[in-house]
Amino acid sequence: MTAYISLIIATLCWGGNAVAGKLAVGHVSPMFLTFWRWFFAVAIIVVISLPQLKKDWPVVRKHLPILLFFGVVGYTGFNAMLYSALQYTSAINAAIEQAGIPMLIFLLNFLLFRAGVSLAQMVGFSLTLVGVALTAAHGDFATLLQLTLNFGDGLMLLAVIAYSVYTISLRWKPAIHWKSLMAIPALGALLGSIPLVFWEASNDALIWPDSYGWTITLFTALFPSLVAQILYIRGVEIIGANRAGLFINLVPVFGTLLSVILIGETLHVFHIVALALTLGGIAIAEKGRPPVVAVKKPAAAE
Repeated sequence: MTAYISLIIATLCWGGNAVAGKLAVGHVSPMFLTFWRWFFAVAIIVVISLPQLKKDWPVVRKHLPILLFFGVVGYTGFNAMLYSALQYTSAINAAIEQAGIPMLIFLLNFLLFRAGVSLAQMVGFSLTLVGVALTAAHGDFATLLQLTLNFGDGLMLLAVIAYSVYTISLRWKPAIHWKSLMAIPALGALLGSIPLVFWEASNDALIWPDSYGWTITLFTALFPSLVAQILYIRGVEIIGANRAGLFINLVPVFGTLLSVILIGETLHVFHIVALALTLGGIAIAEKGRPPVVAVKKPAAAE
């Protein structure tokens, strides 16, 4: 029960991130929101992680490039494009389109590492692709055939690619404590956001946060960046990564519900159909995963 509650709260926080990005429009610019989010998050994470980070530093220093890469691509890249996308598309669309992440991870694993694939997975992720495409097309596939895609939905699909690349790259993460694994990528995210702020300022698009903007910024720093990460890690520790990973599918569900409840966005029929297709496709793919064959090690000599 502790694991389930932890994972539900974690995915609720992540689902709320898209809503926060939509509420931020006009109150703080996307790149500035990304910068301040990670500025506050890093300050908190460093306080929590510093003693452990000192112990892990020899390993961290050796793997510093890949750890910083995690933060630049998975944290800054994803969130900067998410917050920018929400200037042009709805929070519901952004939430549902994130359901394409598991499908793209599956595809990249297959193309790059020849990961095993079953017929059920192919069917499941095909359904997910249709659901994401339906959302991006706002219920009209003709817009995709005419190559006229909402700019925000296009950015959101790039964000999905960024997070999928980040997830795939986690296979090269070093064996360090989870506190260190939070701290260094968060620092990478902060450093990666600085050039984006200068770019935003050079285009006269920078908006300094007002009181409402600061509230949203603190929410994103505390909940999606910190609380969700800690609770998700806790859930993984209790029930394992495979079972915990299934809860990620709640992110688009919570994002959609929060968009309707908090922002008052309209839930169209195509949203419901798309959500059913994406989540149903992921469920079929998960159910039909090829079994992992354990390799029996030879017995040690007596």
